[in-house]
Amino acid sequence: MRIVITGVAGFLGSHLADHLLEQGHDVIGLDNFVTGRRENLAHLASNPNFTFIEHDVIAPINIHGDLDRIYHLASPCSTASYSRFQVEMLKTNSQGTWNMLELAEKKQARFLMASSSETYGDALIHPQREDYWGNVNPIGLRSMYDEGKRFAEACTMAYHRARGVDTRIVRIFSAYGPRMDIADGRVVINFIQAALTGRPITVYGDGRQTRSLCYVSDIIDGIALAMEADFHQPINLGNPEEVSILQIAREIRDLVPGCKSEITFQPMPPDDPRHRCPDISRAKQLLRWSPKIARTIGFQQMIDYYRQRMKISA
Repeated sequence: MRIVITGVAGFLGSHLADHLLEQGHDVIGLDNFVTGRRENLAHLASNPNFTFIEHDVIAPINIHGDLDRIYHLASPCSTASYSRFQVEMLKTNSQGTWNMLELAEKKQARFLMASSSETYGDALIHPQREDYWGNVNPIGLRSMYDEGKRFAEACTMAYHRARGVDTRIVRIFSAYGPRMDIADGRVVINFIQAALTGRPITVYGDGRQTRSLCYVSDIIDGIALAMEADFHQPINLGNPEEVSILQIAREIRDLVPGCKSEITFQPMPPDDPRHRCPDISRAKQLLRWSPKIARTIGFQQMIDYYRQRMKISA
């Protein structure tokens, strides 16, 4: 197939490109490098089946020739981006989604929208099922991402219902793995960076708030399966094994030999969700999908990757 990936230089986008190229597809990647990194694509430079176009999806684009699939992954998404790229985030998830749906309609290509567990906000039900509408602060400090993704989902469903575009939606819960931006600001990369350098590991709040972490290869498998499934409603992709932030800090510290980083505590940021855990019954039933990579194995692979990248000896 001939496939477009937006946000291809990002953490998930670059892994998805690898996955699809390994299956023998032709991949056209779009990115404007606001948060994506060129080094994530360096290994694809000589691949004849990969074409890169530097482009911001908030501007329309016409790609010559037939297209079979469009994976729309473009969007700043880290906690660091909530303050740095507020307008860009909103434009990418609104105008950018609109533009890519227009391209999908024109090319009669199947379209997948990579949404987020952030659509549930500070959830009042637990675990979160896809039929839960969420508890989101529309003007809060995370609203540019929460509401951006909610709009993107609404836009995707509107094109499906009104214009017959063949669409898919996945809601991704806390993916982690190699190629995350070291300045990403999310829990796992922050803790690994601190543990490798011996700095204090900072936990916000009392550390009892929870996350459900899913290794990148599992998430990519789920995204690819969702694209090929005959289902248009949102599908949660994540690990239902819930773990506290404090436990994550302790596990990462224990996996770094000789690490003496202290765990310190700071006040909880506004609107930070207290619990985040997916109900993946829909993914299990429709996709026959569930996570395979154990958390400690995923952590160890990340630690090894960033130790090499940061040039820290074992």
